[in-house]
Amino acid sequence: MTVAVEATDVSLAYRLTRDRAGTMKEFAINLLKRKVKREEFWAVRDVSFSLSPGEVLGVIGPNGAGKSTLMKMVARVLPPTEGRMVVRGVVAPMIELGAGFNQEMSAHDNIVLYGTLLGRTPSQMRDRIGAISEWAELDDFIDVPIRSYSSGMLARLGFAVATDIEPDVLVVDEVLSVGDTAFQEKSKERIQRLIHSGAAVLFVSHQMETVREMSDRVIWLDHGRMVMVGDPAEVVDAYARPA
Repeated sequence: MTVAVEATDVSLAYRLTRDRAGTMKEFAINLLKRKVKREEFWAVRDVSFSLSPGEVLGVIGPNGAGKSTLMKMVARVLPPTEGRMVVRGVVAPMIELGAGFNQEMSAHDNIVLYGTLLGRTPSQMRDRIGAISEWAELDDFIDVPIRSYSSGMLARLGFAVATDIEPDVLVVDEVLSVGDTAFQEKSKERIQRLIHSGAAVLFVSHQMETVREMSDRVIWLDHGRMVMVGDPAEVVDAYARPA
């Protein structure tokens, strides 16, 4: 079976600039005089894993552990600084739901816009507007500018658009903790359907019971490095154990 995601010793460094200039002019002068200090912050360091079609890999760890950075590398948003990240097929990223939305546009127009940003054609998205708005339970608000939407409504809309296709790789970052209980269960059901269709799923969550329930394997990250990978119950128990 072809591996959907293969990460080999991947690392990603953010370049930080430290300067006390009060204005852009002072910053530019300091930059020319090489007085601006640049530092590297390694958000992810030497992480390796593989993910097969139909498999669910959970990622846990404290805030700042590098989880979201890892998701963005898999979603092809950020290239690794070092190492090799191979992702095969169509990717549906649910990292920041609605990040591509235009707040002044209606949900109708945003479905087309967001779907296009995810790689589909405008005509494909126009054909799917009815089904997407129905699943998101937003039929009565489809022509309303989304600036008036609640965070839960935005989450439903973003999730519905991102999962309207059957991707090869599904990247989910904290989406399952958004919205009310009914929406969370509905989202899990749709993800399970995608898994059964053969999608490889990589997801981040701080909800340990969800991680136990949905994952086939779990990675524990801390300060950008892998602490442990393996059976969900074993990894979650080790993570939750007091130091």
